[in-house]
Amino acid sequence: MKKNSHLVYSTQTGRIKPDKETTNHTNTGDGIVRIHRESRKGSSVSLIKGLPHLFDTKALAKQIKKKLGVGGSIKDGVIEVQTDQRDKIKTLLETQGLTVKIAGG
Repeated sequence: MKKNSHLVYSTQTGRIKPDKETTNHTNTGDGIVRIHRESRKGSSVSLIKGLPHLFDTKALAKQIKKKLGVGGSIKDGVIEVQTDQRDKIKTLLETQGLTVKIAGG
């Protein structure tokens, strides 16, 4: 077989097509957004975890970074903000209608 070819029909199973992956947007968490603090290379980083799947994390991260004047990123659905201003982040998230707790040390 050639490298760029793939099996589309088999005499044993019939037509072969990839299964459509169903994306299930059920939130397995408790509905509370938690703000954790970590230290990376001597600097504090706030991690925002537990956001609902239907929430626009990219727009929220951009808004938080702009309001606080800091940098950050999104990794695996977790917003990482390069600051330890967790109280300000909490008030910003609560204005979005989210239930927020400050977690971690």
